Amino acid sequence: MHLESWSHACSAGFTLRGWHSPPSGKPLLHFLHGNGYCGRVYEPLLACLAEDFDLWLCDVQGHGDSDHGGRFHGWNRSAELALEAFAMGRERFAGVPAFAVGHSFGGVLSALMLAQQPQLFQRAVLLDPVLFTPAMIGVMALSDVVGLSQRNTLASKARKRRQKWPDRLAAHAALHGRGMFRGWTEAAFEAYLNHALRDTEEGVELKCRPSREADIFASFPKRLWPSLAKVVTPTQVLYGQGSYPFVAKSVARWCASNAHVHAQVVHGGHCFMQEQPEESAERVRAFLRAEG
Repeated sequence: MHLESWSHACSAGFTLRGWHSPPSGKPLLHFLHGNGYCGRVYEPLLACLAEDFDLWLCDVQGHGDSDHGGRFHGWNRSAELALEAFAMGRERFAGVPAFAVGHSFGGVLSALMLAQQPQLFQRAVLLDPVLFTPAMIGVMALSDVVGLSQRNTLASKARKRRQKWPDRLAAHAALHGRGMFRGWTEAAFEAYLNHALRDTEEGVELKCRPSREADIFASFPKRLWPSLAKVVTPTQVLYGQGSYPFVAKSVARWCASNAHVHAQVVHGGHCFMQEQPEESAERVRAFLRAEG
């Protein structure tokens, strides 16, 4: 799979970067990664999808090769900036149909993009989007007010994450088959080691600082449910049977309140597309290529 790099000096004052396939006339798939990852971590999934789609991968602020960009500008602004970069890059793809796919944090950003620009994408597939329930958002908003948001479990865990290793071999030994990487295929794990780590004089380090990952876990999208209500793009949500319990609850709520959204439970956890890339790509392709 041949990819070319792109960069965009965005309106928030830092540079977003990512990758795209050379324009071939195929429909264009806009892909957004999960928190702490970057687009190319999903190469096994994307290589399967590249047979039918050209790809546009955007690395969000502080992820992959994009600038750290100072303070985290928030979920809603991150969605706006991804749209801004896509508007800049899409010109070279000569008006082909566009589709949206996103995982986890990137799935929520993709949903916000669908709400902001309803005509941009013909269809969308959200892979285990971390859609917080209204009750969770209420608690997080209150925590924000009293200064507890930085202490939620995922944020605390992210902040303690090891950031550096002497080399990729040491990183492999430390991470393989553990925590969020449990069940990943070898190819997906290799893609993480190759693309989520950068070389330094001392060895290798995570491209996404643990503090940035924590910033995202400690925050939430503003006006999430009013935005979800605005989505009119035909959308399929795929979520893992072993994922966070709140995901199933939120997805059921969204499907019940929005006729444009449908869901499927799939085998696996929150990162099921890294556990079964080919099968996941087939599900994504089947929905995006369906008529009507």
